[in-house]
Amino acid sequence: MRAFRLISRKFAAFAVMLAVTLAPVAPAFAVQPDEVLRDPVLEQRARAISAELRCLVCQNQSIDDSDAPLARDLRLIVREKLTAGASDSDIRRFLVDRYGEFVLLRPPFNWHTALLWLGPFAVLLGGAVMVWTTSRRRVALAETPLSAEEKRALDEVVGR
Repeated sequence: MRAFRLISRKFAAFAVMLAVTLAPVAPAFAVQPDEVLRDPVLEQRARAISAELRCLVCQNQSIDDSDAPLARDLRLIVREKLTAGASDSDIRRFLVDRYGEFVLLRPPFNWHTALLWLGPFAVLLGGAVMVWTTSRRRVALAETPLSAEEKRALDEVVGR
């Protein structure tokens, strides 16, 4: 019974530490109440579009997650365009024309983003080739018999 209490205390302490550690990682949406559209369908579309757009200040957050004033401006632009009847692709195109493809969190695959998309695969392939050639070299070295001079030097080291 005493061991059970000790385990449960350790588990509780671990759970608290884990919660405190992961709390800052939890998603926090920066959309202010005055930005929210009254139409839930349009608001859902606005959130979906905002989740795909990069905050130009934070650069590693979507505008939906960022508290930066520019992100707020972009969220408002998205909502204004939606209420004006623009399609999702029209809104994305407008923002790309205005800010460039950098505004997209997932840029499309084309000639100037090819390195971005193919780079990780090239690094993995290069690593696999390196591992393969190293292992082939080791196998070749292991299969090579010792010369008479190497055997004599080995016997001296071993002390025979």
